[in-house]
Order: sequence, then C-alpha cells, then structure tokens
Amino acid sequence: MGINPRIEINLDKIRHNVKVLKGLYGKKGIKITGVVKGVFANHKVAKVLIESGIESLADSKISNIEKMKKANLKAIFILLRTPAMSEIQKVVEFADISMNTEIEVIRALSAEAVKQKKTHEIILMVEMGDLREGTLLKDVPAIIREVLTLPCIKVSGIGTNLTCYGGVIPTEKNMDVFSTFVKNIKRQFGLPLTYISGGNSANYNWFMNTADVGEVNNIRLGEAIFLGCETVNGKTIPKLFSDAFCFIAEVIESKLKPSVPYGQRGKNAFGEVLSFQDRGIIRRAIVGVGRQDVLVSGLTPILPLEILGSSSDHIILDAKKVHLKVGNEVAFSLSYGALLTAMTSPSINKICISQMRESVEDHSDSPTLKNFLTSIQSKNALLEPVQNALILNRK
Repeated sequence: MGINPRIEINLDKIRHNVKVLKGLYGKKGIKITGVVKGVFANHKVAKVLIESGIESLADSKISNIEKMKKANLKAIFILLRTPAMSEIQKVVEFADISMNTEIEVIRALSAEAVKQKKTHEIILMVEMGDLREGTLLKDVPAIIREVLTLPCIKVSGIGTNLTCYGGVIPTEKNMDVFSTFVKNIKRQFGLPLTYISGGNSANYNWFMNTADVGEVNNIRLGEAIFLGCETVNGKTIPKLFSDAFCFIAEVIESKLKPSVPYGQRGKNAFGEVLSFQDRGIIRRAIVGVGRQDVLVSGLTPILPLEILGSSSDHIILDAKKVHLKVGNEVAFSLSYGALLTAMTSPSINKICISQMRESVEDHSDSPTLKNFLTSIQSKNALLEPVQNALILNRK
C-alpha cells in the first residue's frame, strides 16, 4: 500500500502528450508554452516539459516561478497574469516575462527593472470578449506608445484569453479579429513581437478547423498536456493520454447503513441543506479525504462507485456491488479543478512514476476501464470478482 492520500503522476504519459501536441501545433507554426499552475509547478513535471522541448513555462503565482528558478530549471518563465503591485520586486527578479493589462503596473515594473539593472519583458493581454483580463482594443495603442518610452521594459508580445471566465469560445471570427488587430499594431509601431499568444487548451477546435492561424505563433497549454483534453467540450484529444494523473484515497470505514439521514435536519457544515434519495440500506464507504484536500465534484471513481457527498475530510461513497473493506485504496480520475486543488494541497502526497502501463497503441484502441466495467454490468457473475480484483489494495 502506498502513502495515502496521494496523486500518482505518470511522467511518461505526460512526456508522450507533449510530444504529440508539439508535433500537432508545430505543423502550423505554433509553439507551446507549458502552463504548470495546475500541477503547482511540480519540478519533476516541469522538468519533463522542458526535456520534451517546451522552451517557456507559465504560472500565475510568482512564488511558483521562484520555486522553479531556484530548482535550477532552464526555461523562459512567464507570469501568467498581470502582477500585483505588492509583488513587483519578485516579478522582475524571477519572471523573464509577465502578462500585463495596467499601465500603472508596467510603470512600476520599469522602475524596479531599472533598480535591478535588467530588462523585463511584457506580453500585453487584450480583451476579446471573455471579460477576465485584457485591455480593450481601442486603448492598446496609447499604452504601447507610453511603454515604448519606459526604460528597461520590452514589449515582447500580445496575447488574449478566452473561455476561462465567461466561457466565450475561440471561433474563426474572434480569432481573425485578434490576428488583424495584431497585424495593425505591428505595422503601426514596427514591433518585432516574439509572442502572439492566441489562447489556451480551449483553442484546440479552432486550431483543428481553421485553414489559417493568422498571426498566432504561441499557445498556452496546461489541461491538454496533463489531462489530454480540450476544454470547450471536455473531449479527449486523439492520441493523448487522459489518465496521466490518478487520485488515490484509502477506505477508513465501510458499513451497511441507511441511505437517508434520520433525526431533525438543518444545514450541514458548509451551510447547505441537502436532499437524499431513499435507496434503503446500502454499503456506505468513507475515504479519508474531503473538501479541504480536493475539489470533490471533480473526482470520478474508476470503479462503479458513486460519490454521495463530502465533508471537509470525508468522502462518502455508495459502494454498490464493490466489496470495499477498511484499508482498501480507491482510485479516481480528476477534472482540471480537482487536479489543481489536489496538487496545491499540502496534505496530498505527490508520487511520480516513470513507466508506461500500456502502449500508446493499446491506449488508443482499447476501451477504458470504466467503459469495460460498464459493458459487463449486466453480467453479475463476472462483475464482482473483476471489480474486487481491481481494487487498489497493496497491503
């Protein structure tokens, strides 16, 4: 049995995903910036990205960039959001590039860069409708005009972001508007922009369907690399592994209990008033993790179990026909939100492995474990021994 709770990280599957994505986007002249915030800038994962040919790594926390720099990782480090005024000194010290939307911040970066006797590069983020971060297109020329007068600041790129907040999808129309705008800015100011950063994992469908990516030469990928999917519809990208990360927790209680709480009820510990389906007596199994550790709604059990609910440090399962016992390990796949929270949580152990448990050919053609179990649900004589054999019990 391993150390619990934990995330098992298959470095070889991540390496494979990077190789496929680099080849795919490279065919249209687009380089990848690896977004490592979803793995809390884990240095082993970041190292795999660098070894796989990714030249730039991005994170939204300067403390993570500082951590990677101090781990001696060799890459171009990009702060993925506009800096807070309180962190200007560290941004100039540790980030090679920062994404910016506010002229006051850029002025502060310039003043600090003068003090540190170095040039700090910026990517100006422009608003294309998603309404998270970005300068309105009409205001960009005035900002660039001033930035070009500031010492120790270099405009290295223009970027945009879609889907993350408002759910606005990258389309042929809005991406063409972005490219046309960039082209006009280049012409107006004579800027040799290194990074035209056109978006994130949500841009996959646009990329696959467009005949011309326009000015875009950079894409920021995190979820596509780590979970093998695009983020508009959540579909797995062909030839990618979607199971490079596996969340594992240990059963701490397994008992037959009623399916509906009894007694006078009010709000739970999180201020929620819950409703319950009466299923009679069921086997309720508890694993020793909860909302304090991971986004529970982003977990999906590998076996045909059901998450009934959670508290701060318990997840309650309907074990159904799986004979879970105290000490058994239960494995879950993760959404991006679950990956982000679990990797950030200090109470979750991170275990890196470097082995392919299945060949790429097997991965692309064979049904997943979940689909396999679903396909034999009606065959009860086969189901229980198969399920029980697949419980991750390493005692």
